[in-house]
Amino acid sequence: MLRTNLTFLSFIERFYEENTEAKITLKSFTAGYRFIEQGERISNIYVIKDGISKCFISEENGKDFIIEFLSKGEVVGELEALKKIDCLCNVAAISDVTAYVIPDHLFHSLIDKSSEFTTILLQELSTRIIQTSTRAAFQQLYTLEYALLKLLKLQADEHISISKEDMAAYLGISVRSFNRSLKLLINKGGFDTSEFENILQLGHMKKLLQRLKP
Repeated sequence: MLRTNLTFLSFIERFYEENTEAKITLKSFTAGYRFIEQGERISNIYVIKDGISKCFISEENGKDFIIEFLSKGEVVGELEALKKIDCLCNVAAISDVTAYVIPDHLFHSLIDKSSEFTTILLQELSTRIIQTSTRAAFQQLYTLEYALLKLLKLQADEHISISKEDMAAYLGISVRSFNRSLKLLINKGGFDTSEFENILQLGHMKKLLQRLKP
């Protein structure tokens, strides 16, 4: 639910420090800023250093579908650079985000010249395919209530805040359906698995639920 890649981040940080002439820059984006726009052509790849962003597709009917939440070490814009295509989705900051900005020509140069970088990139792409398949299976096998609890637990564990609109977009439901599911969950007061046993009674979870309460 929150993707990270500390191996990728470690490589980029090391390369950034050792190659000051390489034209990699470090930029900051405020919460809400969309630094990749669906359908546009970009010339940079971004690797998140700090903060959380969301990768999402905007449908023609105006609705958004969140593919994943991204944090430290996640790379965006690499598929567009590899295929030389317009952006497939949007990426926007949820919290304040700092990211390494890599020109596409340098990205291709690293692929050509660094076997370490190429291996890390291939592992990232492979992991993404696996996680996408796992999520699809998860949505088929588990209830909406369970998925909602996973999202709430993620926020409580990571001390992050995701709006109910974004959670609904990630779950593929309307805000109204989200509010209804959240109300049922609160009324239940707990969950009958070891993973979530008494979790709704924890102080930090209570604060989170209070913020989201319909």
